[in-house]
Amino acid sequence: MKKFLLLSLGLLSLISCDLEKYQLVTEYDLETRFEKSKGTQTGTYAEVIDFYKELAESSGKVSLQEFGKTDSGKPLHLAIFSPDENFDFEQLRKDNSIILINNGIHPGESDGIDATMMLFRDLAGDSIKAPKNTVLATIPVYNVGGALNRNSTSRTNQNGPEEYGFRGNARNYDLNRDFIKADTRNTRSFYEIFHHVKPDIFIDNHVSNGADYQYTLTHLFTQHDKLGGELGAYLDEQIMPALEDSLAKKDWDITPYVNVFNEVPQEGFTQFNDHPRYSTGYAALWNTLGLMVETHMLKPYPKRVKGTYELMRSLIGIAEKERLTIKDIRKRASRKYLTERWYPINFKPDMENPSKRNFKGYEAEMVESEVTGGERLKYNRDQPFTKEIDYYNNFIAEDTIEIPRAYVIPQGWWQAIDLLELNEIKMEPLEQDTTLFVEVYRIKDYKTLDQAYEGHYKHSESIVTKKMDSVKFRKGDYMVKTFQEGVRYLIETLEPEASDSFFNWNFFDTVLQQKEGFSPYVFEDVAKEMLDKNPDLKVEFEEKKRNDADFSNNWYEQLDWLHKQSRHYEAAHLRYPIFRIPR
Repeated sequence: MKKFLLLSLGLLSLISCDLEKYQLVTEYDLETRFEKSKGTQTGTYAEVIDFYKELAESSGKVSLQEFGKTDSGKPLHLAIFSPDENFDFEQLRKDNSIILINNGIHPGESDGIDATMMLFRDLAGDSIKAPKNTVLATIPVYNVGGALNRNSTSRTNQNGPEEYGFRGNARNYDLNRDFIKADTRNTRSFYEIFHHVKPDIFIDNHVSNGADYQYTLTHLFTQHDKLGGELGAYLDEQIMPALEDSLAKKDWDITPYVNVFNEVPQEGFTQFNDHPRYSTGYAALWNTLGLMVETHMLKPYPKRVKGTYELMRSLIGIAEKERLTIKDIRKRASRKYLTERWYPINFKPDMENPSKRNFKGYEAEMVESEVTGGERLKYNRDQPFTKEIDYYNNFIAEDTIEIPRAYVIPQGWWQAIDLLELNEIKMEPLEQDTTLFVEVYRIKDYKTLDQAYEGHYKHSESIVTKKMDSVKFRKGDYMVKTFQEGVRYLIETLEPEASDSFFNWNFFDTVLQQKEGFSPYVFEDVAKEMLDKNPDLKVEFEEKKRNDADFSNNWYEQLDWLHKQSRHYEAAHLRYPIFRIPR
């Protein structure tokens, strides 16, 4: 075994900043900037990576690897702690729980960066008890560009550290909105890591503040109804209570993420709906148990880091104990939508069926603002309370999708094809030009944001019509069967009505624009001939004029309607370009 720095640093003593009595016993300096600064600072990107490099050199239980590139030009790193010094995930996942920890997706929220460095060091150095059958993998800093953009002002409400990274990445993307659309190299490299590791549990460490309350720690688990079935119930009824109980025994109170903004949480709040654009929502598509840790930014930085450290230790203990159960339930969950006919989409809180929770908050009132003259929310920390509140953590699906046997994707839509390939979706190119009888969607309606959101003008509330039709496909177009591990990912991305579908993220907006039109002075004669030769069309046309005053008074709209009934109207307009083969 390689030489290892044994700091003998007890985290409890460390947080109290009593460092004088500890001495380094080898040449490796594995004391973090957080520790050296007595809890006031967080490591720079270079310091974090150097730390893991030295840790990997000093311990055979730790490996540091590079994966792909990020928008900053630098690679993503993956550090792995393996108790038996085996780093082959094909072997490891057979008998071990595997936890993937993501840090620094928002580099100003650096709690997880510091906590995970100390956790890896302490596990490798045996200063805390290491699991026997749990492997940890961590992305030390996911948003590399944001971490390099260091400042001390952008986290307006945050209580430490002194300096930190910026929320936007090197191209100013919020990476925790990019897990489906994958506009960034960061996300594409994350795909490589995620499918290399194939975690049972995924942790994403954050800091947040939508209200003031007594807790340092809050948890944001994957929404259990959306995760679905036995796996969702297990997360909600076993994993979450086990984590809360474990932390309570260590005198760490925790509550669900307080999903309010400038409101008082004692009125009750809903669980956050982690759509697939978010890290835990993406992980859920692969039946991975997801958890966002959200510490409270108003609490002291050392306390937030220590809480994150203790939470991860507790979850490691649960993963170790529940190893066989987690693997068994995940295996069954992976088969769920291979045989079922319907897939639920577009979840919303069930406001008729709340859960009850004790909540530790502070009394608050609306008072006159000395700045604006309007009303402002003011908390009184001298008036703490514990009250039972409504927690709306039960969700219902607004829609369902009939799962097709396969999708057919014309090769021209390479942007979608590339992302399917990066997510290890199995696709078979057609060996020759082929005509298939397929289900065809047409876009009937949708709404679009009027302001940019993460580089897009995103659609929502999309509605389609469908019919069976014969469509010609070319050699090299792709047949994508749904009987595969990535079925949930396929449905959530390829079904236009799903909240985070490729359609709603503007991948197919070119079909929304008509490319060929008509000149009215020419088409007038064609339109008259159409009406003369088709009595049924004429009846429909006259009826529409009688019943629709706007249509009746708009000559161009009338001609346009007739043009859309003619053989000249292009088939591609509003036709969704991904096709379905029903079961």
